[in-house]
Amino acid sequence: MNWLTNVVRPKIRNILRRETPENLWIKCPDSGQLVFYKDVEANQFVIPGSNYHMRMGAMARLKSIFDNETWYDIALPEVMADPLKFRDERRYADRIKDARAKTGLNDAIKVGYGKLEGAGVVIAVQDFDFMGGSLGMAAGEAIVRGLELALEKKSPFIVFAASGGARMQEGILSLMQMPRTTVGVQMLREAKLPYIVVLTNPTTGGVTASYAMLGDVQIAEPGALIGFAGARVIEQTIREKLPEGFQRAEYLKDHGMVDMVVHRHDMRATLARLCRLLTKSPAVETAPKPAPVFDPAQIVSAADVAPAAPHA
Repeated sequence: MNWLTNVVRPKIRNILRRETPENLWIKCPDSGQLVFYKDVEANQFVIPGSNYHMRMGAMARLKSIFDNETWYDIALPEVMADPLKFRDERRYADRIKDARAKTGLNDAIKVGYGKLEGAGVVIAVQDFDFMGGSLGMAAGEAIVRGLELALEKKSPFIVFAASGGARMQEGILSLMQMPRTTVGVQMLREAKLPYIVVLTNPTTGGVTASYAMLGDVQIAEPGALIGFAGARVIEQTIREKLPEGFQRAEYLKDHGMVDMVVHRHDMRATLARLCRLLTKSPAVETAPKPAPVFDPAQIVSAADVAPAAPHA
């Protein structure tokens, strides 16, 4: 009996057991409904029922914007991995290693160059999954390199911001990236090239206090949290209750901090339209050209309309 209980039954149970992936279902933070992961992924990570915008990784974001989902990855300058030899509960070098393994990225920002409805653009995307999209030396170098490339290509520069702020493990070196990126934006502005910022959920801290708020056009995704300090810190400082929806994209649009709130499904078309408008480029022709009109007056001889002899 022990043999049947201890050996045969567990083996049968293991055969019948099915492995279920951890991310097979997603729970909507807004409505609480469970949604099939593949459906959310196919819908650009927007929950179909509630329209809640989930966070979107750097690779998925670039695929959703560039023509034919193709672009050139831009090589970024290398920086010291752990300049301060920082350690809290864990070594900073170990945190970086784990974040790289989790996301497949070298740091929080990925930069690409490609076509958006036929026009060349440089796009930088912050990935919140990489240490909260925090701004460190590598991320600052990525933004500056993207701005320099836009100057070289004379093309618009688009930033998708998603960050918790400056990276504390790099101390003053991370804070130095705020003026560096601001100077880079000013160089782009002096060249009269468009700089468009898309604020995604969340965009806070030092990123909000630098390049994320310097765009020629400020776009936000629906429901995105945008601010410098957190709402609780503000309430404790001013000792007042904040209004409903404070620091959300819609509230900021109503109070002039954001130019427009754009649904993710409309983002690509909106960015292409803005780039054409700001660069004064004509729209890409999609309709077929009309066939040439036959004019008998243009015929000089019979040889002009006779078919050519086939090659031997």
